[in-house]
Amino acid sequence: MDVNRIVSELDAEIARLQSIRAALTGIAAPAIAGKPGRGRPKGSKNQPKTAQAAKPVAAKVSAKKTTRKLSAEGRKRIADAMKKRWAERRKETSK
Repeated sequence: MDVNRIVSELDAEIARLQSIRAALTGIAAPAIAGKPGRGRPKGSKNQPKTAQAAKPVAAKVSAKKTTRKLSAEGRKRIADAMKKRWAERRKETSK
């Protein structure tokens, strides 16, 4: 048998099996066998860059970004909790 013929038969068999698998799983087969689909998946909520640029400038100005501030008491609580966690980890590794 010719090597090129064997390779083409293998490619045809792979394409056939991929289409069967896609039918069973309910996923459409990619246009080119062996290559994943490119781009944003269907149902994606992301906007393309062109749509984001079309938004009015006033919307950006009105939405101020507020910084969150942590009180000294809150920082102390977090620090104590982390120290407790680290102590527990040290106990586990020493056993």
